[in-house]
Amino acid sequence: MASLDRHARPLGSLRVSVTDRCNLRCSYCLPEGSQVWLPKTEIATLEELASLVRAMTLVGTSRVRITGGEPLLRRNLPTLVGELAGIPAIQDLSMTSNAVLLPDLARPLRSAGLGRLTISIDTLQASRYALNTRRDSHAELLAGILAAEEAGFTPLKLNTVVLRGMNDDELAAILRFAKERGHQARFIEYMDVGGALDWDPKLVVPQAEILQRLESDYGPIEALASGDRAPANLFALPDGTVFGIIASVTAPFCGACDRARLTADGKLFTCLYAADGLDLLTPLRAGAALEEVAALVDNRWRNRDDQGAQDRLAVPTRGPSAQARELRAKPHLGMHTKGG
Repeated sequence: MASLDRHARPLGSLRVSVTDRCNLRCSYCLPEGSQVWLPKTEIATLEELASLVRAMTLVGTSRVRITGGEPLLRRNLPTLVGELAGIPAIQDLSMTSNAVLLPDLARPLRSAGLGRLTISIDTLQASRYALNTRRDSHAELLAGILAAEEAGFTPLKLNTVVLRGMNDDELAAILRFAKERGHQARFIEYMDVGGALDWDPKLVVPQAEILQRLESDYGPIEALASGDRAPANLFALPDGTVFGIIASVTAPFCGACDRARLTADGKLFTCLYAADGLDLLTPLRAGAALEEVAALVDNRWRNRDDQGAQDRLAVPTRGPSAQARELRAKPHLGMHTKGG
């Protein structure tokens, strides 16, 4: 059964947040003092998360990405990966990580059946990394990338959130780093969502400017057809190197968005900007069959009208989508909870 929302978008992709905790404090996601953690008693077990994912496949989900917070903080994560890899309907199983803990976990995750890895790397400079993340873990990040390569996760996708005045002078260097290692760089416009308390339109480096800067270093760039509902616009350098740009601020992809988000406490969100989610864990714990949970999802998705990023374009004086007091009152507003 394939669910279609009010804009005829299928429910094809699911981001599963296995924890809202993170070992970094990136300025654009989890600034100090803004976070309120979900109560541990409300966190779904690995078995419950696997069951909820199975229910999602009954309404068309075929691609699953494990996220957090930082997913590698979740104990026994390879066990969940193995469970999800064994679900026939899942055609693509991936994970996004900051890579700090990958040296010990890359091989177990690969052996368990994880297919792809995306790693966040916002800077090649250790001092900038420490300033942005408030942690001195840049060496561990690089070691994690190496461990992922040695475990067979190639090519990797390397995500960079671009902030003017922070790392926008490293675009060519980061692309070169990815190219030389056989990976795909992806540049992400700084979004006004969740914990981005300092968001300002002046800090956004738009796709057009990113392309202009890269062309000055690499020559003419060719736009490629994406071929699916992935959020990244794909481009190629003259030598054929492919990279992506996620222009979610200046050119939202809401019209093609087929993804939902499942939080670590079992709530389903149909948009990154959504304020409220559908509780799936409570009925599951009350004994609901997977088909009954799937029916709840189907009903929510068929009534989905979300176009959060598109709607934000119309905000006359655009600023952060949430303030610190709102994040403390409603933890699910944060990207670290929703699995942005």
